[in-house]
Amino acid sequence: MSSLIRKLFGKMILLVLLLGMILGATGLGTMPLSAAVSNQGLNSGTLEQGVVANLEDADQLTAFMDGMMDVQMRSLQIPGAVISIVKDGKILLSKGYGHSNIEENKPVDPQTSLFRIASTTKLFTWTAVMQLVEAGKLDLDTDVNTYLKTVQIPKTYEEPITLRHLMTHTAGFEEGGVGYQITTDPGKLPVSITETMAKHMPARVKPPGEMLSYSNYGASLAGLIVEEVSGVAYNDYIQKNIFDPLGMNYATVEEPVPASLEPYAALGYARANGEFVTKRPTYEGGFRPAGSASVSANDMAHFMIAHLQDGRYEDKQMLKPETAKLMHSPAFQFDERLPAMDLGFYELNMNGLRVISHGGADELFNTALYLVPDKKVGIFVSYSGGEGGTAAEGLAQAFFDRYYPVHATEQPNEASIELGESLEKYAGSYQFTRRNHTKIDKFFSFLTQINIEVSDNRLFIGSGADQQVYTPIGVNLFQEVGGSHQMGFRTDAEGKVTYLFLDILNPMPLEPAPLMNQSKFWLLLLGISVVLFITVLHGFVYRRREIRVMPKAQKWAVRLSAVTSVWALLTLGATLLVLNMNLIDRLSHIPLSLRLYLFMPIILVGLTAAIFIMGVLAWKNQYWTLLKRVHYTFVTVAAVILSLFFYHWNLLGWHFG
Repeated sequence: MSSLIRKLFGKMILLVLLLGMILGATGLGTMPLSAAVSNQGLNSGTLEQGVVANLEDADQLTAFMDGMMDVQMRSLQIPGAVISIVKDGKILLSKGYGHSNIEENKPVDPQTSLFRIASTTKLFTWTAVMQLVEAGKLDLDTDVNTYLKTVQIPKTYEEPITLRHLMTHTAGFEEGGVGYQITTDPGKLPVSITETMAKHMPARVKPPGEMLSYSNYGASLAGLIVEEVSGVAYNDYIQKNIFDPLGMNYATVEEPVPASLEPYAALGYARANGEFVTKRPTYEGGFRPAGSASVSANDMAHFMIAHLQDGRYEDKQMLKPETAKLMHSPAFQFDERLPAMDLGFYELNMNGLRVISHGGADELFNTALYLVPDKKVGIFVSYSGGEGGTAAEGLAQAFFDRYYPVHATEQPNEASIELGESLEKYAGSYQFTRRNHTKIDKFFSFLTQINIEVSDNRLFIGSGADQQVYTPIGVNLFQEVGGSHQMGFRTDAEGKVTYLFLDILNPMPLEPAPLMNQSKFWLLLLGISVVLFITVLHGFVYRRREIRVMPKAQKWAVRLSAVTSVWALLTLGATLLVLNMNLIDRLSHIPLSLRLYLFMPIILVGLTAAIFIMGVLAWKNQYWTLLKRVHYTFVTVAAVILSLFFYHWNLLGWHFG
């Protein structure tokens, strides 16, 4: 994955604790992943060319993973990690690296160390849903309002939302989270799932079933359905029906972890002044079905084995074979040529193998789980800090390259593909379908877009070293040049692009951004406005004598333009600070500073109205010279543009979810 897309993806995930995809990031002065993967530390047990490694050779597998982890933890600043690999119902490798508690010099133990797995928790929720489906208590295609007793979803669209929609992230909810997604205060726990779902219900912005839009709310709603239909609290249901039967003794979805497991909880770390330091943990509260679990590597191995063996672990049947197969089958496809979304799992193409996967990330932990049903192979890996998302992606690719190498194939012959039309229709700015529309959260996706350019019958994403190039291999389908990733588009009856799908971002498609949503459009207008405001202040300083002798009305008009310009610049500066507000603060509560800041755009609107009136008077009464009146008009337009910016991005008023 290019660093450009990793950055964009990282912003989306961390912004709303998406925690459901492999998170990647660059920077922080660390070694690039490409350098890490090529490091000599990964060459343990190097194979002769053309020889495929034997996955069941435990010594060779351990040496390979030891080399990978050694390089990753040093180069990507990771204090602790754990991995388990299973095949054919057996644990091939389960091992910890680094420390679960640096201060106490406690090493990571794969059997007992609990790593927070964030959105990978959803797999427990989806499994619980499927248990109730096979018990006849739930139906995948029935209106969820039928099962909900304390919350009802508004009938925004004619089509009702079903469990199938929730499990495929096609319910059509907008994203949200500012002020309520998480909490950092364990004293506020436990939080009712019911109350959270009722209080923070997002708007329905797309008809159900139309398109993927990853949703923590949807997963939490499914957890509430499990709770209300089974008559058992969510935490207890998962414990009794998944953890206990599978012998997962070091696993919990409770927050904080129960006292009996607290000594085993791995601490998450960040880097400060060249050292690892602990940071405050975050809790999902009422959103716990979407991301609250803490689990050991051995216990996740049990869970993987059950899913890979048609729902069976040892003599326990977690799911019936037909239910497990249904859960692992495509349930929504953007394009039949691209990886699908299954019932809770998203598909990846790894060296030609169909992999069903889920990941998770919060501020301190990064987790990824990969299952290869056809090979009965599963991988679970979790990191307690550093660039864990980059590490997980690199480890998975290195594993498949070593044990399931792809045979060299020729790149598509572009000249042989007749698309019948120009590629220009694919160019433009694209925004994620997973975003907010109605609340202040919308603003925090302002810079999260992907731009596609066309040149020489190819599509380009990014620039410089980060650039990715795609060549057409079929109608609305493109292949990465020099790589294995693919990109697909959907078009309407007129051939206009409606959606973009990158296989590395499943289930996070994008759609063309209208002009009013394009960051480059607003940045251009804001830049011009800033220049105009600065010219006002420059003129006000250097024309003081001239202004003093002006008639009173003209003098007040000039002073008003100066005050408006100063306030506009201050408000823009404060807006930049809001955009870069600490993520945890933003998602755990509404900071007083944010509440106070929101007075600033409102005051600006008032000043804009006043300067508009003064502008009209300036033309009516022939103030100043013609050139100065034109300049005053431009400044007024700049203030109007800025006011429209705040209105469009939901920064006028206190639009909290």
